[in-house]
Amino acid sequence: MNNNRSDKSRSGRKARVAVLVSGGGTNLQAIIDAEKSGIIKSGHVSLVVSNVAGAYALSRAEKAGVPAVTLTRRECGSQEAFELRLMDLLDHEGIDLIVLAGFMSILSANFTSHYPRRIINVHPALIPSFCGKGFYGLHVHEAALAKGVKVTGATVHFVNEIPDGGEIIAQKAVRVYPGDTPEILQQRVMRQAEWKLLPAAVEQVSREIIG
Repeated sequence: MNNNRSDKSRSGRKARVAVLVSGGGTNLQAIIDAEKSGIIKSGHVSLVVSNVAGAYALSRAEKAGVPAVTLTRRECGSQEAFELRLMDLLDHEGIDLIVLAGFMSILSANFTSHYPRRIINVHPALIPSFCGKGFYGLHVHEAALAKGVKVTGATVHFVNEIPDGGEIIAQKAVRVYPGDTPEILQQRVMRQAEWKLLPAAVEQVSREIIG
């Protein structure tokens, strides 16, 4: 068994990574840049899937030469049909690791159980604070500021059927300053935490996958 893992590593195999997006794709860009710079060396971004037609993340994928697909719930007719189509696509492409990078769709237990410890997500807060249903995007930072916390941050975790409920992989704290707006805090959390944690987690999990 150990010899097989060694052979796999020596062969230069990389984990095939799919990034699921819904918007601008800043976290996707961080992953693409990290692979280019060598921070991610055990995985390769092989596919980008957007559930929103025209999302700017698709342009980022095109510019980087990464195959990209748009797949919407509306065109599939239901969430169940959407997930089945998505699973077919991911399995056909031989995807090893799925990264949710600003992906605004809660995936069912049927989907997440198909990929145990193969789906990761970045959340813009220190779980278990400001997480779960309804806590996404600016809403997270609005809640943090309303509570008056002095420290927030980001968390990368495995994904299961519970929103933000999977095992934590890594966290990074970020200071909150007087006068912060949700938009300012969002940018600071992305720059100081999300864009560092997520690529590092992609490398860590990819390395574990390929052995």
